[in-house]
Amino acid sequence: MRQIIIRDIVVDDRSVDYTIIDQHTPLSLDDFVKACGQPYDWVVALVEHSILEKPNSQPEQWYFMGEEVARARRAWRLQRDFDANLSAVAVMLDLLD
Repeated sequence: MRQIIIRDIVVDDRSVDYTIIDQHTPLSLDDFVKACGQPYDWVVALVEHSILEKPNSQPEQWYFMGEEVARARRAWRLQRDFDANLSAVAVMLDLLD
């Protein structure tokens, strides 16, 4: 995974590490889960609800592009803010796109 790491940025009197991911870099499922900051099962559910495209048949072989991290994070915010299930989130994302 190609990445740029910026360290020791101070935000609200605490040090924060950021990882910037190139949007055209393919991410394995494990890397994608880490980038999203959500559980493995949640990412699999996004694929099952067609929020993210299913790249291959086996989850161990799934790869996502870096730009899909933004879509997954948007899905999480919609789910959190509106207390929506993933079916509703899929519809909301389709309307927003």
